[in-house]
Formats: sequence, structure tokens, C-alpha cells
Amino acid sequence: MADLFDTPDPVASGAPRPLADRLRPQALSEVIGQEQVLGPDAPLGVMLANNALSSLIFWGPPGVGKTTIARLLADETDLHFVQISAIFTGVPELRKVFEAAKIRRANGKGTLLFVDEIHRFNKAQQDGFLPHMEDGTILLVGATTENPSFELNAAVMSRAQVLVLTRLDLADLERLAQRAEKELGKGLPLDGPAREALLEMADGDGRALLNLIEQVAAWPDKDKLDTATLSARLMRRAAQYDKSGDAHYNLISALHKSVRGSDPDASLYWFARMLEGGEDPRFLARRLTRMAVEDIGLADPQAQAVCLQSWETYERLGSPEGELALAQAVTYLALAPKSNAGYVAYKQSRKSAKQTGSEPPPKHILNAPTSLMKDQGYGDGYAYDHDAEDGFSGQNYFPEAMKRPVFYQPVERGFERELKRRLDYFVKLRGKRGG
Repeated sequence: MADLFDTPDPVASGAPRPLADRLRPQALSEVIGQEQVLGPDAPLGVMLANNALSSLIFWGPPGVGKTTIARLLADETDLHFVQISAIFTGVPELRKVFEAAKIRRANGKGTLLFVDEIHRFNKAQQDGFLPHMEDGTILLVGATTENPSFELNAAVMSRAQVLVLTRLDLADLERLAQRAEKELGKGLPLDGPAREALLEMADGDGRALLNLIEQVAAWPDKDKLDTATLSARLMRRAAQYDKSGDAHYNLISALHKSVRGSDPDASLYWFARMLEGGEDPRFLARRLTRMAVEDIGLADPQAQAVCLQSWETYERLGSPEGELALAQAVTYLALAPKSNAGYVAYKQSRKSAKQTGSEPPPKHILNAPTSLMKDQGYGDGYAYDHDAEDGFSGQNYFPEAMKRPVFYQPVERGFERELKRRLDYFVKLRGKRGG
């Protein structure tokens, strides 16, 4: 009798098998890509060589071999393979899995439990794995497309090693395509550029590539097709992008750093990648304005205005025309002179304010609307700057018990060059007048 949650064997049943299933590797040596995990000196290679496999978390995009590697690890270590998905499995099903594993263990057989989308389990469900991991009932192999640092419990993370699986590059995809052609017994009816376009359509996903190949191989064409024909017949795979997940944070980080690095081409590329992924242009408009404030600041005071105007233009025009205004703001920001002097000064002033938060202002800059306040010395000795030479009195405006700090240090770039000249001028005057 088959164990609960065992995967049926489609070969034994005679059911038709998709190409991706027919080409599933039968040994770890047949896995394409992921050398950083499977190589002789890589984590899994070392574990297997020393017969010391531990619980694992595979973190990577879809279609890079997470399930396949887990299954092959069970074969290599003579463990019973059980696969579940966090999307479809609840607490009652988990209890049955653990009970079956206990019975199996009592009979001398270990269990490798592969949990797909493990980040979908809540904290309580994840905690349920811990005692069974600790007593050896199961060896857990979880798979996730989300950053496990944010999505998995610290207790689970401390008992499992995280291995990062990467998207397949074009060379890996070409090897997979050649393996598919051998299995099909014929070459794909594509010329060179069209073949490359097919690989790019897969976007690093091996399973997606095999599904595309299966479609192309079914076409009756005898002559080789060009890129235009291929594109007309196939829809390009949608780019992997989760507006609330890692892709969102990774791409906005790439956009922000490209702008900060004054690279308009890279900035526009990441901006476009986010739009293609379905990002809300309003989020991008808000982030661009933040870049203008944080990374450009007073080196180009106009940058904030450009961002706000492009944001308003988008709100009036909508998509897709309004996105052009945002793209122009991206270009402007990338090419603007950069300075975070204002940002640094603000953070330092906040820190200083927390440390000296009870110090009163000096009495000479306090108003004295009552006679009592006048008697207390409020306003005594205040120098009206407009009456002073050069419109600058040089008086002290910090608390009397506080040593004068320096927060704002403008750079020699853009408009801040002029601000630095003004600041140096006032520092010199203050020194002359004893402020």
C-alpha cells in the first residue's frame, strides 16, 4: 500500500508525460546548473561525500531544480521521499505525515520531507516541524522563492542550512534545449536568432523553456522560423516580479543605486523592469522624489520640483503616457549633481536634539511679551540682523550650555558649491564678530 502523500508514478500508469517530466534528471550529476551548490567543494557535494546531509532550505526562483534536487538527495541518501506543498497542506495533513515518518523510522527507514513554498506556513505550523527535525523523524528540505531571512522562523533557520539556487543562464538553457532535442529525436525548426530568442523567453526558468520547446516541436513547419514568426506564435514569459516580495525590493534597490551612481541607462532599465512587472507608477514617483531629497538635495534644488511635476503629470495623463514623464525624471536625477550633505546634516541634528532635548534656547533670542519675561532677561542683548553690517550679527543661536556643532557640510558639486561659498563667508564673519 502506498504511503500517504507519495507521488504516483506516471510511467507505471502509462499516462502521457510532459517533456519536463521526461527530462527530469535521474542523478545529481545530470542536473544542469547550480554548481555553486552541487559541485565537489560546494555544500551539498561536501555533505554527500561525508554522508552528513542536514536539513536544508532551497531559496531560488521557479524552474531552477529545487524539487528535482530534493528528490535526488533522497535517492542518494536512501531516504524515503515525501513531497507536500504548504499551499495545500494544513495541520491535520502534517500530523499524518509525521506519524507516517515515525512508523517508517521505527522500521529502519528515514524520511526526507520536501516542503514546497515553505514560507506559506505560518509561525505555528513552522514550529510544528521542530521536534521532528530534532529527534530525526524527518530530514526537512524546504523550498522558497522568498527571502527566508524574512519569511521563516529563526528556530527553523537555526536548524537548517540555506542554499541559494540561481536562475539558469543562456549556456545552461542551451544545454537543456539540446537534451530536449535528443529526447524528441529532432531539432527545433528555428534559425540562430530565433533559437536565442526562445532561450531568452524562458527568463532563466528551465521548466518554462521545456514547455516552450514542447510547443515549438509540435509545429509542422519544415523550414527554420525566424524571430518575428516565433514571437508572433509564442507569448514571452512574464518576468518574475512580486510587488510585495524580494523582486520588488531588489529592483527598487537597483534603481535607487543606479540613480545615485549617475548612470541614466541603468536607471531607465530598472525603472522599465519595474513597470513591466506591474509596479504601481505612483510608488515609483514617490521613490524618485525621495531620491531627489536624499541623494541630490541642495546640489540641485530643482530636482525635487522635476519629480513633483512628473508625478503630477502622471496623475493627469495616466498610463502609459504619464510614465514618460516619470522616465524623464529618472534621467534628470541620474545626471544631476549628487550630495547627501543635507541628509547627513538632518540625521546628525536629530541625534543631537535627542541628546540635548532639555536645553533651553539662549535668552537673547526669546520673545518677551510680558514684563515678567523681560525681568527674567528674555530678549536682552538680541542683535537684529537686518541692522547689523552685511545683515549678519554672528550671534549664537544654540543653547548656552551646548558646544556649537557643525551639521551641514556642503560638497563642491552643483548648487552646493555656491552654498559652501556662502557658508564659508558666514563662518569667517562669525569668527570676526565672536559669535
